[in-house]
Amino acid sequence: MEIATHIEQMARAARAASPLVANAPVDQRNAALLAIREAIAEDREAILSANEKDLEQGRIKGLDEALIDRLALNPARLDAVEEGLAQVAALADPIGNVSGLKTMPSGIKVGTMRVPLGVIGIIYESRPNVTIEAAALCMKAGNAVILRGGSEAIHSNMQLGASLASGLLASGLPEAVAQVVPVADRAAVGALLGLSQYLDLIVPRGGKGLIERVAAESRIPVLKHLDGICHVYIDVDADADKAHQIAINAKTQRYGTCNTMETLLVARERTELLPKLVAALQAKGVEVRGCARSRSAAPAITLDAVEADWGTEYLAPILAIRVVDHVQAAMEHIAAFGSDHTESIVTENEATATRFLREVDSSSVMHNASTRFADGFEYGLGAEIGISTDKLHARGPVGLEGLTSQKYIVKGDGHIRQ
Repeated sequence: MEIATHIEQMARAARAASPLVANAPVDQRNAALLAIREAIAEDREAILSANEKDLEQGRIKGLDEALIDRLALNPARLDAVEEGLAQVAALADPIGNVSGLKTMPSGIKVGTMRVPLGVIGIIYESRPNVTIEAAALCMKAGNAVILRGGSEAIHSNMQLGASLASGLLASGLPEAVAQVVPVADRAAVGALLGLSQYLDLIVPRGGKGLIERVAAESRIPVLKHLDGICHVYIDVDADADKAHQIAINAKTQRYGTCNTMETLLVARERTELLPKLVAALQAKGVEVRGCARSRSAAPAITLDAVEADWGTEYLAPILAIRVVDHVQAAMEHIAAFGSDHTESIVTENEATATRFLREVDSSSVMHNASTRFADGFEYGLGAEIGISTDKLHARGPVGLEGLTSQKYIVKGDGHIRQ
């Protein structure tokens, strides 16, 4: 069957299944998640065997060790997948919640109700555990989902898709609630992006090339972030110990995450902090690049930061440092080179902090905290499907509520408009 035709059939089936999962009681949706968990436990040997095929092919193709690691499943990672399903099942149901109900002068009562988005397409790379994580969040929020993983994980994803189908059927929901695209051909992505009559949202998770392609080609709304160029600004009124600890943590707690600091901005009056800070970063293996003023303050910085560094998401132990004149200059740098992801100010001056929090236009803005806190779990969302740097319809870490929309509800008692 032609790929485009097959993808359209999947989308049509997902659209038909959408109201069934949207209107399913939360107990049934939770039962489906727990049944999928049981299916994964029962299918563990088959899942690991399928993953080994992907790993073998990845090594033959010459994938680097970082990609091989992201691709790999093992008993511990499957344990985490199973635990994640249980955690999502335990989250509060976002569907049907009514908020803001108030009586208007006419006598009617008006409020808003949380409702599912409908059908969501997830396009992702490498990590096969995303297959289950994304499906679980979409289903808990009452959505049907189509999952298109990368060609490098096709065997793993298909086997995980079988576990999804088994769990759905055991709970009385149709298999079309969560479907895995069974082909590795890139044409499947293009076919999916054109089906605006069936899909309500596309969520790309992966490298910049994938996300740019999806954003450029999709006829369906896209929830995305392209880069995580995150900043920490050490203000003139910063506490030295807090500044040191936050900068070290923001850069070195993990290197390959989108909420890792990539540029450190330092007020010109606080350059005395740089020698100790640079030494600590270099001791952890971080390559530090600096502007002329930062190199003068910390001679251990031997590499010049060039213009391209300010707009680069390294996802590696590399950091660019720039000395700025004041908070206004820091905010101008962030506006010029940032990616609207996460920025933090270190200061004891509440007025300066308030200005920074108000004026910096990123999805997360922090005061005296590491950028590494920009995470759905840390924000109390329980889980996330990604971090959006868009402004519509969700921004920042996207949890269950971000996978829903709202509708107005009106209650009257025979009211008519005069």
